Amino acid sequence: MERGIFEIVDTESLVPKEHLLRKIDAAVDFTKLYEMVEPLYCADNGRPSVDPVVLFKMVLIQHLYGLTSLRRTAEEVSLNVAYRWFLGYRLQDETPHFSTISYNFRHRFTAETVDQIFDWILHEIAEAGYLSPGAVFVDGTHIKANANIKKVIKEEVPVAAKRYAKELMEEVNADREAHGKKPFEDDDGDDEIPPSPPKKKRDNTSKKKLKKRKKEAKKIVTKSTTDPDCGLFVKGDHKKQLAYEAHTACDIHGYVLDAEVTPGNVHDSVAFDDVYDRVVEKYPQVKTIVADSAYKTPHICKKIFDDGRVLSTAYKRPQTMKGGHEWWKYVYDEFYDCIICPEYSVLKYSTTNRDGYREYRSDPHICANCPTRELCTKSKDMVKVVQRHIWKDYEEMADDARYKPIYQKLYKERKETIERVFADAKEQHGMRYTRYKGLAQVRNWVKLKFAAMNLKKYAKRRWKDAKSMVAYYYISIFSPFLSQNPSLA
Repeated sequence: MERGIFEIVDTESLVPKEHLLRKIDAAVDFTKLYEMVEPLYCADNGRPSVDPVVLFKMVLIQHLYGLTSLRRTAEEVSLNVAYRWFLGYRLQDETPHFSTISYNFRHRFTAETVDQIFDWILHEIAEAGYLSPGAVFVDGTHIKANANIKKVIKEEVPVAAKRYAKELMEEVNADREAHGKKPFEDDDGDDEIPPSPPKKKRDNTSKKKLKKRKKEAKKIVTKSTTDPDCGLFVKGDHKKQLAYEAHTACDIHGYVLDAEVTPGNVHDSVAFDDVYDRVVEKYPQVKTIVADSAYKTPHICKKIFDDGRVLSTAYKRPQTMKGGHEWWKYVYDEFYDCIICPEYSVLKYSTTNRDGYREYRSDPHICANCPTRELCTKSKDMVKVVQRHIWKDYEEMADDARYKPIYQKLYKERKETIERVFADAKEQHGMRYTRYKGLAQVRNWVKLKFAAMNLKKYAKRRWKDAKSMVAYYYISIFSPFLSQNPSLA
């Protein structure tokens, strides 16, 4: 046990030739980071700072190897020879303190800087020809927040307005006018705009409707006192927990194209617009959006198909009355604009509500003598109401695409693309839970983690291709000699 022996070694020989950090160091030029962070530093004032490339590489090491904190990363860097080689430190050099890294990424490197780093890595991948954004896979995964589930309060908050509310209201009013109905008013509580308004404006809305509308304008949410930015995540068999949601888009090779972080109580379809808009702006060549049934909403279907793209999604079971008639027994007649019930009676158009649904109502005199009324409706007035969204045709276009072999094959790729991205991020890169608090910090943490995953995948593939090219080069040179002398082969 001779631990105090002095030896003359070089760090280059101590790092294995196939080490991951060697592949990453050969894949990209990290000096480009200086251009991104130059506005954040003063050139002629203050003490000499730690090299920003070193700071980024230390954070990169944290995310590459799934280290839980920057303090742990700083300890590993001081002990690991490969990490020192990657940062450019000798064995006797003092590595940066964890507080220096933490301070810089909390107070100096902004969200814009993180986005620039993320986009720079994607640009390098695209320049190498490894990016294929023709089909984009979209999904979300939850990240457990650094908050106690027992330290929560109930809070009443206003319901956020839908981004497409104005577009929907315009089409709803156009549909009502086409059916001879009065259009809705946009701002105040009036149900309908009178054709000839009186001198003194009068609100004819019933008190019951006003009370219901006021109640629907607010909702009660569970808010954490430890981290107010996170949200209560409740889904299926998952344990109820305070979490964040990472809404992510990737290509067919598993490269993450964009990510949006929201509280855990935000539905996937709500955060879709931000992710989709940024992805198609960067990559106009996107042709197909592949997503699960949570994204199969009238607005998302309309948005994608109106852009000349296709939504490849799964079957979504209609929410119908339990034990009643199957949904497909109610047939929509487009020519007469009516619904035909299972007993071949006609449900006529009644109105178009504010949510964009056309309502078709049955005749109570016919339903009173219907032999299967209990399987159809349980209302006291014996009226069956069937709703159909004004953008239902776009949902049917998504259903039609589901039967085409090309989109069936793309949907099956989800388990090897976006689902594998989430599995790798949680199992190998420590994204199962976060130690950070606040939406801004968690967002930067997630974007840097995905940037590290992209860089890792890119470096490994480029290293493999480079070796293949070298092998191909030697084979092309020596193949004539091998053909002339088979014994050498």
